Amino acid sequence: MPQTPPHQARPGPTLFAACLGFVVVILDVSVVNVATEALGAEFGGSLSGLEWVINGYTLTFAAFLLTAGAMGDRHDPGRIFVWGFALFAAASLVCGAAPTLVALIAARVLQGVGAAMIVPSSLSVVNTNFPEPAERARAVSLWAAAGGLALALGPVAGGLLVDMLGWRSIFYVNLPIAALGIALVRAYARPAPAPDTSAARSADLPGQLLAVVGLGAMTGATVEANTRGWTSAAVLSCLLVFVLALAGFLAAELRAPDPMLPLHLFRRRAFSATSGIGVLFNFAFYGLIFVLSLFFQQVRDYSPIKAGLAFLPMTAAIMIANLSCGPLVRRYGARSVLITGNALAAAAFLATIPFVGLDAYAWTAAQFVIAGFGLGLVVPSMTNAMLGSVDPANAGIASGVLNAARQLGGLIGVAVMGLLVGEAPSAHFVPGLRTALAAAAVALALGAALGMFGPRGAQPVPVAEERRRMPARAR
Repeated sequence: MPQTPPHQARPGPTLFAACLGFVVVILDVSVVNVATEALGAEFGGSLSGLEWVINGYTLTFAAFLLTAGAMGDRHDPGRIFVWGFALFAAASLVCGAAPTLVALIAARVLQGVGAAMIVPSSLSVVNTNFPEPAERARAVSLWAAAGGLALALGPVAGGLLVDMLGWRSIFYVNLPIAALGIALVRAYARPAPAPDTSAARSADLPGQLLAVVGLGAMTGATVEANTRGWTSAAVLSCLLVFVLALAGFLAAELRAPDPMLPLHLFRRRAFSATSGIGVLFNFAFYGLIFVLSLFFQQVRDYSPIKAGLAFLPMTAAIMIANLSCGPLVRRYGARSVLITGNALAAAAFLATIPFVGLDAYAWTAAQFVIAGFGLGLVVPSMTNAMLGSVDPANAGIASGVLNAARQLGGLIGVAVMGLLVGEAPSAHFVPGLRTALAAAAVALALGAALGMFGPRGAQPVPVAEERRRMPARAR
């Protein structure tokens, strides 16, 4: 990426570009859910095939997130952002033109790699272009709010696009957004300072390979169990590969001079608890969005736009809660808001269970409002708690770990809840959906419990103390 002369650097357009990147990445996690009916009609795929369309993206997004963050440490994050956005756009083009379900899944995997490059580099670009702490705090808040907006509007936007322009439009719409984001960063982003080559981190190739193999095997086991059964040779083989890859990954990270996942950070109660909350939150949210989208379209016979609008009470409440969360965190603390949000959402999903098989959308919508407000409180307070658990020098690592944990939770949630409901429409689907709602409620209740146990009293450790505690090989 050409170096931008200092007099041309403009933080406003740069922040807008960073937000665009974060928006399309988060949007493509949820927007595809309301296209599942159209994809099934186009390709005649099974439930497991539709799950792979979603999880192929989430898998590579989660697996490459930490490595992509390390790339930003060794290169100008603006360049990583441009490369990632370009890869994301190219993969989106292939997704939109995919002639088969297999081709679509392969392109979604490539999209996930681009997404992993965009997220950490977009935040680094914001940090570089807003050097004053107060301005940076406001900019990061806007960046996070953009992601929350995309999370909330995903089902609605997906429904509108699919109904009006067809399912391929949900991928083609990424192309002009990517072009604008790339142009703005190239024109207005302030170049990052040259990295200190003496302190540059080495690539953790064994850790990266084992992470991809382990996550892929776990996803394969949970997705394919729906059609093959847990005792099938293929599923048992995937589970064995997952266990071996996980053991190898932990061993590799303990021995690596520059691990992609610094395990010493998990000695902090607040850090570990918040990572767990991230897994549980996305397990519940993305898993339910997937199965509820199938329920509205294949059981209730809603059109894609009507299915998207069915989520509107929840998404509107999420946006309101996102806007309210900052003042609440400042007044009551991240821990209290985090516990309250998880508890509200858990209670609302439990209250929805008796009405799933009835023609009672009004009651469901009322519970969606409560659940959405709770969910909207969790993400900002969770991020605040995670960043507060480490010193500023490790803020980037903390952000990467939290995002990777959340994507891992979403990957598991889609696979497990798809397994619970089975193929739709079927006599088992509605009872399975009730079980999925109960599973989401349990996950969020566990998140509330972790909130009580973990973030309480978390204090950042000074950088010097952090380095003193670290093993020499991990520095």
